[in-house]
Parts: sequence; C-alpha cells; structure tokens
Amino acid sequence: MDNFITDNFLLQTKTAQRLYHEFAKDLPLFDYHCHLPPKLVADDAQFENISQAWLAGDHYKWRAMRTNGVDEKFATGNASDREKFQKWAETIPYALKNPLHHWTHLELKRYFGIDELLSPASADRIYDKTSEMLRSSEYSTRNLMRMMNVKAVCTTDDPTDSLEHHKKIAEDGFEIKVLPTWRPDKAMGAEDTGKLIQWIDKLSETTDTEITDFDAYLEALNNRHSFFHENGCRISDHGLETVCAEDYSETEINSIFQKILSKKELSFDEVSKFKSAMLFELAVMNHSRGWAQQLHLGALRNNNSKMFNALGPDTGFDSILDAEIAKPLSKFLDRLNSKDSLAKTIIYNLNPRDNELIGSMIGNFQDGSIPGKMQFGTAWWFLDNKFGMERQIEALSSLGLLSRFIGMLTDSRSFLSYPRHEYFRRILCNILGSDIENGIVPEDIDSLGRMVQDICFKNAENYFQINLT
Repeated sequence: MDNFITDNFLLQTKTAQRLYHEFAKDLPLFDYHCHLPPKLVADDAQFENISQAWLAGDHYKWRAMRTNGVDEKFATGNASDREKFQKWAETIPYALKNPLHHWTHLELKRYFGIDELLSPASADRIYDKTSEMLRSSEYSTRNLMRMMNVKAVCTTDDPTDSLEHHKKIAEDGFEIKVLPTWRPDKAMGAEDTGKLIQWIDKLSETTDTEITDFDAYLEALNNRHSFFHENGCRISDHGLETVCAEDYSETEINSIFQKILSKKELSFDEVSKFKSAMLFELAVMNHSRGWAQQLHLGALRNNNSKMFNALGPDTGFDSILDAEIAKPLSKFLDRLNSKDSLAKTIIYNLNPRDNELIGSMIGNFQDGSIPGKMQFGTAWWFLDNKFGMERQIEALSSLGLLSRFIGMLTDSRSFLSYPRHEYFRRILCNILGSDIENGIVPEDIDSLGRMVQDICFKNAENYFQINLT
C-alpha cells in the first residue's frame, strides 16, 4: 500500500495548501532545542543501518513497542538491529493516530523517497534499502542535516562539558551552526548531596578553582557561563517539575551549601531554598549576557523504579505531572523582573491543563523591549502531536500574539527527526487556512504568508540574535 503522505497531507483547504506550498515549504530550519550528540556531527559519522539511526536512544518508539507487547530485548536489549527494526515494523500498524505513525512515514519519504507503508510485510525491504543508503557518504550526519536545509541546531550541554566537539565543528568550517545550550540542572540537584558534591568536584576540576563556599560556587559557574558564551551559546535550559521560588536569605544559602560540602542530607525546605537560590542566580547570569532561557515544566520522570535501575533515565518511563505551576512561576519571574534581571524566557508546559495558564502568565512580563520577549513554547513531548499543537496554537492566539511566536523544534536525539518541523508547518497552515475560509481572519494571503514565514523561521532568528543568513 502506498504512503498517505501526499503533497497536501494535513492541509484540508485550498487556502491552507497555498499558505504551506508558497510560504512555508521551502523555508530553512532553525532547530533551537535538541539533544543531538555533537560528537556525531564533529565526526561526520555514518550509521550502519536504519535501526542505529532510528531506534537507538528513541524512548518514544521504545514506549510504543512495549505497549504493543514487544519484549524489552527488541527495544533496549541485545536483539540484532534487524530484529529490532522488524519489531518496530510490527508496532507501526497499531500506532494509527499516534504522531509516531505520521513521523515514521514522513521520515521514510523525505530522507529515503519511500512511499510504501511500514509493516511486517515491507520491513525487510525497507530495512535493506534504507540501510544501504545510510552507509553511503551522502547520508553522513552532516549531509542528513544539509538534506533538510538546516541552518542551525542548539544541542543540550552540561556546564562542565569541554565543548570540544562544538569547537571542532566550527573549526572545520561546517556551514550549519551547531551551538551549545547551557543545561545546569545538575548544579541544582540538592536532593542527593552525594551526587551533587561529585558534580561540584567536577566543576572545581574543570575551572581549576577551589570551591569552599557558595560565592565560589557561583563564581565557578559564571566562569563556565562565560566560556559557553565565547563558544556561541545564547540559550539556557532547565528541566523542572515546577519552578522553585521559596524565600531565603544569604545566610541560609551559605549554611545549606556548607551542609552540601559536608555531604549531609538536606531537609525538604533546605532543598527547596537551595534550588530557588540557584535558579535565580543562574537566571541573572542569563540576563547579564543577553541570553534566552527555557523552562521545561511538568515532567514526572522515572516512574518505573525497576526499569530506571536497569536502564537509567530517558528510557520511556516518564509522564505528565500535575504540580502547582502558577504561583511559584509568577513569584520567580516577578523576583527577576523587580531586579531588572529578567531574560528572554520561553516556557513549555507538559500538562495540557496549563496551556491557558502559561498563555496568560507570559503577558504579565512582556516589557516592550523586544517583540515576544516572553514566549509560550511550542507543544512539548507528550503534547508534540497534531491535537497538542493545535491546542497550544489556539491558546496562544487567544491570549497573546501568535504572529510573534518563535515556532517549532525537534527536542530529539535523532538526525532523522527534522520532518517534525514540516509537520508543525502543515498544522499551522491548516489552522490559518481554515480560519480564512471560515471568515475568522481576513483573506489577505500575503499578510498571512509573511506571518507563517515569521513563525516558522524568522522570529526565532531575530529572537536569539543568531545570524543564519
């Protein structure tokens, strides 16, 4: 059976089709948040087969396979790459209406020109064809990025990272920017003082400084923040259950930090105060260098302790959290704003109940300094699907300015995930096209077309102040 990914996939009106094909289709990509391993770009690596490129590290697919009754050895275990692919092919027919079904067939078509639906019957054929193509130099990691017209990606990096791979990529003169993103979550991990002190020791070694108090800790972090800036970083990121914004004093934080250095267990209140202080200080650093900061809120991670102990984090056992968001987020943003230290901020929610909450919250702290300084981030993770994107776009449209939205990202570890940008663009154009034909917005194609181009590429380029042209 032929693939259903036609030229007008997801475009349900003539106007939507025109918006997409005339204004969105050929735009380049700025993937400003992903988890690509920069070493693979630095090495211009190649994959031996489609399983290595597609299934390794992809907890979205592993989760679906488990749901379909597939044994763990075919997801994260020691089955052969062909066997793993066959089990994924067995799962795909059962994934109808899941975004994985759409993404799978978009990726097969865009990268490999395959129109055939993936199924047990087509699995060996598709495995052989794609694997042969991937082994050619035309399908190296850098060429996969070129193939999708990528202009820049921002990876996700620990403050102690040497950034050696980013440096090599830049020194090689690779025309696609591969920039680091500052992800200092481990610097805040006071729930486990043993792990935190290990990370502090690593930071001390990296910066060649002795960290004996909280001020020295902040100084070492600022040293690394400056180093990241010198290597092109302009974005920070936090993965948080919810924002920490407890009241604290300088004396309290100094005392808590001494307990950490002594590897003493902290109380719940001490952990909360330390995290609150750290989040504030790190946000001040972001503002001082003109960065944008991302807050990913609402993930309840590692729910399955048995599998976490066996496989570690990011293996498909996370879910949506129902923590309080509004009050601590408001307090955190207001504390920064009152100190004139509120950086450009992008807020992503994982719980769909918080769409309107975030949509209304960002309006409280827009200050007229730049368009869309405060951003309601694109539909994330469990919401990264047609329904989730539509809900996020409609909430933002109702409560803010959709035209100032900075658009889509992959949030992926895979070099085959770039069609997610196409998926978003088609959904955006379908919403706007339907609105035109229903008389909800004026029938001004040129104006709407420019809006589409801004959301899909130009707004992000302007927002992050990274020249991509």
